[in-house]
Amino acid sequence: MKSSNTLTQKILITLGFLFAYRVLAYIPIPGVDLDIIKHFFDQNANNALGLANMFSGNAIRRMSIIALGVMPYITASIVMELLAATFPALGQLKKERDGMQKYMQIIRYATIFITIVQAIGVSFGLQHITGNGSSAILIDTTTFVILTVFSMLAGTMLLLWFGEQITQRGIGNGISLIIFAGIVSGIPRAISNTISQVNSGAMDFGAAIAIFAIIVVTIFIIIYVELGERRIPISYSRKTILQNRDKRIMNYIPIRVNISGVIPPIFASAILMFPLTALKASNSEIARTISDILTPGGLVFNIAMFVLIIFFSFFYASIQFNAKDIAENLKRQGGFIPGVRPGEQTKEFLNDVASKLTVWGSLYLALVSTVPFMIIKQLGASFYFGGTAVLIVVQVALDTMRKIEAQRVMNQYQTMGHTGL
Repeated sequence: MKSSNTLTQKILITLGFLFAYRVLAYIPIPGVDLDIIKHFFDQNANNALGLANMFSGNAIRRMSIIALGVMPYITASIVMELLAATFPALGQLKKERDGMQKYMQIIRYATIFITIVQAIGVSFGLQHITGNGSSAILIDTTTFVILTVFSMLAGTMLLLWFGEQITQRGIGNGISLIIFAGIVSGIPRAISNTISQVNSGAMDFGAAIAIFAIIVVTIFIIIYVELGERRIPISYSRKTILQNRDKRIMNYIPIRVNISGVIPPIFASAILMFPLTALKASNSEIARTISDILTPGGLVFNIAMFVLIIFFSFFYASIQFNAKDIAENLKRQGGFIPGVRPGEQTKEFLNDVASKLTVWGSLYLALVSTVPFMIIKQLGASFYFGGTAVLIVVQVALDTMRKIEAQRVMNQYQTMGHTGL
């Protein structure tokens, strides 16, 4: 009973923090005219601002204190991952227990810096937004910039704390679940807008059906690929089998088709999102021209997205999949891959398999993150929809379900241990 309560408690803690996150999305920064802001974002719902708004859970459209979301943290993480891969000393820091704490502390400081810079950019960008001859800013510039920076910094750091609490005390990865909740929260509004377009005649009923079909097909493709894995058989010596006859030993090594997970699309979106948002908010003709060229759904944006996802897929897979450690652990346990010598040859074999899978995995990620939105935009959708959003939702949902199941199984073993079975 106690174990069951533990799982229920973890789920309730997770839901509680996610609810608090959604409440924060309705608290605006001081000194803005929300009607002008909302009108501006409604006009730009299916471009770069729509992409940014999707990841923030409509917090940008409401100009909430959490409008920047967790993207500053993700940007800081990208920079640190790249630096760790470039400088061995920094990479070694991650592998040490005390070093990992220092590593995460550096990311937090970098997050604060990026948040301040982006908040200043947003505050100046908002000054260029007008409606009905009035400015979106209701107070003087200096006061507004200071209030915006402090409000957004507080909001972003609070979200990071929520994420850490969910990861430590709840179920699943906190940061991923916050992004997940933000994307899911926008679904009802997207459905409502689409129905309104059909009823008003702005969108053909056949186009609405086609959009729905594309979304459903995209979801099924993502689920199919995400559950796919290459299972490499393992054999053990007779001595090892006899020593572990009462234990469950792995008879295969599972290598997922998409080794890098949802990280590459998130990283790619983070890199492209805020420069586009800043350009869109500017009144400069040059900035507007560049923004139009780089708008989501356009050729240049999709090429950039495609290339970045391919790069981050290989980069993150090399970090995520450590063939050397797997080969050493396998040798230590007395296991081997049939037809492959233990040690160095096993490492090379695993690296070769992982590299081939990453080629297909990266292409799958790149295609599913760009093609659906290109098609849906041509059909006249008034909301931003990309495979990236579906990918995040499906992956986070699958990962959370796995962790809930793992927690449930662990609780069962603990209950059996307490009862002496």
